[in-house]
Amino acid sequence: MSSILIIVFLPLLAAIIAGLGNKKLGAVPSKVVTTGALFISCALSWPIFLSFLGGTAEASVTPVLHWVSSGDLDFSWALRVDTLTAVMLVVITSVSALVHLYSWGYMSEEPDQPRFFAYLSLFTFAMLMLVTADNLVQMFFGWEGVGLASYLLIGFWFRKPSANAAAMKAFVVNRVGDLGFMMGIFGTFLVFGTVSIPAILEAAPGMAGSTIGFLGYRFDTMTVLCLLLFIGAMGKSAQLGLHTWLPDAMEGPTPVSALIHAATMVTAGVFMVCRLSPMFEVSPTALSFVTFIGAMTCIFAATVGTTQTDIKRVIAYSTCSQLGYMFFAAGVSAYGAAMFHLFTHAFFKALLFLGAGSVIHAMHHEQDMRYYGGLRKSIPLTYWAMMMGTLAITGVGIVDVFGFAGFYSKDAILEAAYGKGTELGHFAFFLGIFAALLTSFYSWRLVFLTFFGKPRWEQSEHIQHAVHDAHGHDDHAHGHDDHAHADHHDEHSDGTAGYHPHESPLNMLVPLGVLSLGAIFAGYVFHHAFISEGTGEFWKGSLVFAEHTLHAMHGVPTWVKWAPFAVMATGLLIAWYAYIKNTKFPAAFVDQFGFLYKFLLNKWYFDELYHNVFVVPAMWLGRVFWKVVDQGVIDRFGPNGAAWVVAQGSRAAAKLQSGYLYSYALVMLVGLVGAISWVIAQ
Repeated sequence: MSSILIIVFLPLLAAIIAGLGNKKLGAVPSKVVTTGALFISCALSWPIFLSFLGGTAEASVTPVLHWVSSGDLDFSWALRVDTLTAVMLVVITSVSALVHLYSWGYMSEEPDQPRFFAYLSLFTFAMLMLVTADNLVQMFFGWEGVGLASYLLIGFWFRKPSANAAAMKAFVVNRVGDLGFMMGIFGTFLVFGTVSIPAILEAAPGMAGSTIGFLGYRFDTMTVLCLLLFIGAMGKSAQLGLHTWLPDAMEGPTPVSALIHAATMVTAGVFMVCRLSPMFEVSPTALSFVTFIGAMTCIFAATVGTTQTDIKRVIAYSTCSQLGYMFFAAGVSAYGAAMFHLFTHAFFKALLFLGAGSVIHAMHHEQDMRYYGGLRKSIPLTYWAMMMGTLAITGVGIVDVFGFAGFYSKDAILEAAYGKGTELGHFAFFLGIFAALLTSFYSWRLVFLTFFGKPRWEQSEHIQHAVHDAHGHDDHAHGHDDHAHADHHDEHSDGTAGYHPHESPLNMLVPLGVLSLGAIFAGYVFHHAFISEGTGEFWKGSLVFAEHTLHAMHGVPTWVKWAPFAVMATGLLIAWYAYIKNTKFPAAFVDQFGFLYKFLLNKWYFDELYHNVFVVPAMWLGRVFWKVVDQGVIDRFGPNGAAWVVAQGSRAAAKLQSGYLYSYALVMLVGLVGAISWVIAQ
C-alpha cells in the first residue's frame, strides 16, 4: 500500500474506532489509537518532505476510486503529492500528533475523551484530504470537512452556552465564505469544462483577456473566478470582514485552538491560493485585492491584539495578523515566502498556544493575564518554551547571521512586498512593518504580564474558588474546563491566596520541547529551499515561483532589511517600559486615549456592526414570518382553518342526531324527494 494512503486514511480509521467505540472502548485505548495513528502518519510524512527537499522526489498521483461521472463532469478521487503537498503534510501531521499527545495531559479529567480524540483525528483527516486533492470537488470535500470538525471541536463543551454560540458563529461565517468558494468552483467548471486542478492550471494562462457574464455585466473571466475563490479563503482563513469567528473559537479546549490556528483550518485558504497561483497570476486585479485584504487584516488584528487580556485571545489575534502576512505575500507573487511563513508559523504558533494552555493548566484555568505575574519561577519549563515562541513570532535575529523562525519568513514577506515596487506593495510593506512593531509589543506584553512582576493570583475568582474548595475538602469539579488539581494548593504560599502553580505533566511538556526546536531552527534550516533558490527548484512547479520577485527581494535597500529588527526592538522596549519599568503607564495611556483604547478593545466594532446590520433585521424578519405569515395566515387558513371547518361541521351534524325515529324518517323522506327530483330533472 502506498504510504500516502496510510498517511491520509489512518487518522480517519482512528477517528472511526474512537468515535464508535467511545466510552465502551475507554479513554486510554482511544488515546492510544488516535495518537498512535497520527505519529505513524507523521513518521511517514517527513521522508516524503525530505525527499522533495533533497531533489530526489517527483510529483505523483495515487488513485483511490472513480468518484463521479455525470455528463461532462467526470473525475476520480485521487491523492496528489508534490512539494506543496509535502510541506503541508509535515505541518499537519507533526502539529496534530503533538497536539494529540499534549491532550493526554490537558484533557486528563475530561469524561468525554474518546469523543474529543475522535474529533481531533477527524479534523486531521479532513485537512489531509484538502491538501492532497487532485480536483476542486475533492478539495471542497476536505474544505467542508474541516468546517464540520471545527464546529464539533469548538462546541465540544456543548453544555456551555458560549461554546455553542462560538461553534455556530464559526459555522455560519464560514458558510458565507464557502458560498463564494462554491460559486468559484462552479464558474471554473463552466469556463474550463473540468474540475481537475492540473488541467485548470495548465489552461489558465490562455484565458487572459477573456470575459464572462456575471450579475448582468461582463467582467474579466479570471478576475471573477479568483475573487470568488478568494472569498472562500477569506472565510476559512479569517481575513478582514469574515474574521469574526476566529477569536470566539477560543471557547473550545486549548489543544483545539492550537490545531485550528497552527496547522489546519486557517491555513487552508493560504494553501488554496498558492495551489491555484497560476490562476491568480493571470489577474492583476485579483492579486491586488488579495494584497489589500491581507495587509488590512495584518494591521487590524495586530491593533486589537494590543488590548486583549485573555491570553488565548491575544494569540488568536496574532494568528489573524500572521495570516494577513501570508496573504499579502501571495498578493505580491511571493508564494514561496507565503508558504515559508505558513511552515514556520505552524511551529511557533502551536508552541504559543500549547504554552498558554500549560499556563492556564497551572493557574486553575484562569485565562486573564491581569491575574498572572511571577510565573517564571513556578513553571520554568513553560516559561522558556513561551520565550522561544515569542522570540520566533517577533522575528528576533541578526541579518546574515542567525534568527529564530519568524525572522526569516516574516522578513522575506516584507522584503518581497517592498521589492514589488508598486504602490500597493509599498502600502503592504509599511502596514506590515507597523504590524511587526505591534506584534513585538503585544507578544512581550504577554510574557511580562504572565511571567514577570509580582503574583496577582489572589485577585482571581478562579484561584479563590480553587483554594476554597481545597481547604473546604470539596472535590467537585468546577465546570467543563476546570480540573481539581489539589496539589496546586498550598496553605503557606506567601501572598498568593494559598495557591501555588505547578509545572505541567511530561506529556504536555514534551510537545512544547519539540515545537521549541521548530521555533528556533525551522527558519534557519529551511529558508534556502523555500525562498533562496533562484530557480525555485524545490517547488518543482507546484506553485508559481516568480524569479523577478526573488531578485527584487534580495535587492531591497539595507534599511528595508533592518527595519523589522528595529521595530521588533522598539516594541520590546515599549512593552518593557509599560509592564516592567513603569507599570502605571498603561493606565495613564488609557486615560489619555480612552476612545482609541475602547475602539480597539471592541475589535473595531465589527461584531456590533454585523449584529445591527444582519442579526437584528434577520431576527425581525423571522418574527414577521413566524407571527404574521406562519401563525396569522398559513395556520389560520390552513390546518387551523380546516380544523375549525371540521369542528363546526361536526357540531351541525351532531344536532341532527336527536335519537327520535321520526327525525330520521323525515331526513330519509327529504333525501328520497331530492333524489327523485334530480332524476326527473335529468
